Amino acid sequence: MDTPELRVGTTAFFSVNVEGAMFSIGDGHYRQGEGEACGTAVEGAMNSTIIVDLVKGGGPLWPRLENDEYWMVVGSSRPMEDSWRISQVEMIHWLGALFELEPMDAYQLLTQISLVPVANVVDTNYSVVTKVAKSLLPEGSAFNGIHADLRQRARQLR
Repeated sequence: MDTPELRVGTTAFFSVNVEGAMFSIGDGHYRQGEGEACGTAVEGAMNSTIIVDLVKGGGPLWPRLENDEYWMVVGSSRPMEDSWRISQVEMIHWLGALFELEPMDAYQLLTQISLVPVANVVDTNYSVVTKVAKSLLPEGSAFNGIHADLRQRARQLR
């Protein structure tokens, strides 16, 4: 799921589907271009402080990311069109939940305001990110405002 969107200040939401599941993070990327075409991001060891919090009550079907500027959904599959469709459909669902929109209204809105960078084409599955700028929408809160809470907690750790 390599994407330059997953960086300092980004909250990632993943589903946990297995009792006793463990969490692991992969290789650190100091720099990665969109697409990571041949698998040569500038990679290296990292010292990271990561806050992991279990939010019970149903997680997203596909990874969701939130930072101070965007809501994002990552779709990973082959062919790339499927990755794109996954990220689009899941963002439609998320916009509907965030702003109480009917699916067709969320679909139309998404078509008008989304950005869709290709995150990775080198791995077994391609990854596509659908992102929507928060500045284009009314204020919203995902997963009971956990991103804002984590950002506050991170500031306290500094």
